[in-house]
Amino acid sequence: MEIVTLIIQLLSGAAGGNLAGNMAKNVDLGPVGNTIAGAIGGGLGGQILSGLLGLASARSGGLDIGSIIGQIIAGGASGGILTAVVGMIRQAMAR
Repeated sequence: MEIVTLIIQLLSGAAGGNLAGNMAKNVDLGPVGNTIAGAIGGGLGGQILSGLLGLASARSGGLDIGSIIGQIIAGGASGGILTAVVGMIRQAMAR
């Protein structure tokens, strides 16, 4: 795992988490919660999706524009998904 790839995934995951929290107010964790959940989701999910989707050029050190865009999409999507899941769990526990 290259550190640049992980940084891209963490940042895009944080952005995806904040986007998910702002779009769906019922799963909003607040700015800090959205950022943390999104970054965790972006890092973990981005690595998993990279392996499943075969973004091998990013994992092996090649950072062409296609692999960077793939990492941004994978990190952002998984960050948004984890934020939404955590928000739904938090909302269900509050009832």
